Amino acid sequence: MKVILVDDDPTMHLILRKMLVKIPEVQVAGAFTNTKSAADFLSESIDIGLAFVDISMPEESGMAFAAKMGSSGSLVQLVFVTSHKEFALEAYELSVTDYLVKPVSQERLERAVNKVLAIHKVLQSPVSEAAESSGRLVITAFGDVSVSNEASRIKWISRKCAELFAYLLLHRGKRIPRSRLVADIFGGMHQTSADKYLNTTVYQLRKSLEPLGLREAILSENDGYTLELKDPVIDYAEFEKQTMMLSVIEGGNVEAAQQIERLYTGDLFGDKAYVWAIYETERYAKLYASFVVRVAAALITLRDTNAASKLLLKLNERNPLDESVIHHLMVIREMTGDKKGLTAVYGDYVRLLNRELGIRPSEELIHLNDLLMSRLTDKKNIIVR
Repeated sequence: MKVILVDDDPTMHLILRKMLVKIPEVQVAGAFTNTKSAADFLSESIDIGLAFVDISMPEESGMAFAAKMGSSGSLVQLVFVTSHKEFALEAYELSVTDYLVKPVSQERLERAVNKVLAIHKVLQSPVSEAAESSGRLVITAFGDVSVSNEASRIKWISRKCAELFAYLLLHRGKRIPRSRLVADIFGGMHQTSADKYLNTTVYQLRKSLEPLGLREAILSENDGYTLELKDPVIDYAEFEKQTMMLSVIEGGNVEAAQQIERLYTGDLFGDKAYVWAIYETERYAKLYASFVVRVAAALITLRDTNAASKLLLKLNERNPLDESVIHHLMVIREMTGDKKGLTAVYGDYVRLLNRELGIRPSEELIHLNDLLMSRLTDKKNIIVR
């Protein structure tokens, strides 16, 4: 996938290029210090899939650029890379794919890129005649909520209409009573105000869906609402289905497993933290963690310790208390003869448990540490002899 960089600071061009070169699927096709040059380039280049855009720039801001791109019907995905956290909500209203705050980590950048790659992979894959005629609908909910097809993508009129869509999506095909929607989405408001707000939000949601021909997807029936979609491709559903299909991960399918891992580009609905979605958010997070551990174990068996370590460190960043991750990281340190690294991984975990929970590691992990340290000592003695 070809991408462009739009930032008035040339230093950011260098930084992003160095980070993006580590992602094999991405090629930087151009870098621009102003939006006009970027827009001119995009008007002549139809194969650009993603633009990384700064917000604060002279002449035209990144926000204004994004608004123009959206109104023109451009299918180029936009990711803001900025030092300004305060523009996140406004960016969300513009339906940008992601919002990265400087300094950007390699892992966070890859997550944003993987989200766009997942969308492109679906849109470019073979589809049935019915799907081709109607426009294949692609919905991503990991990291944020985005809806698109081959021709366009949705721009949410308000944050509440995006939340209402997310709610109905999670319960798609089922009638949700108005009373439940009011309680879950508009809880805390006076009943009369909440009812009016729900009416407005339903109207806004239908208007948001209209450009993709989905206005009628929101059905009103028996004092409730139902979301009916024809064969949509939904990232979290695809992720769950594909992880379940790989009951055993081994040499023949480990590469496919790594591709599946990339579908998880962030927690369900991102940082919106919808209270009504906590259970499903946690369920998918646990599914992802257990799948990654399985993939890492397979990679360790294949002695691909670099790939395994990268996945495990990503998990460790999400949940430093997960002992299964520490277990595998310790095994990798022993396999690579890294005694200092083994001591650091185990020691840091022991201190974390003591500081945060006031407990010791499990007997199993203590025994594993003794065993691995003994093996490394034996290896060293053999080499010395």
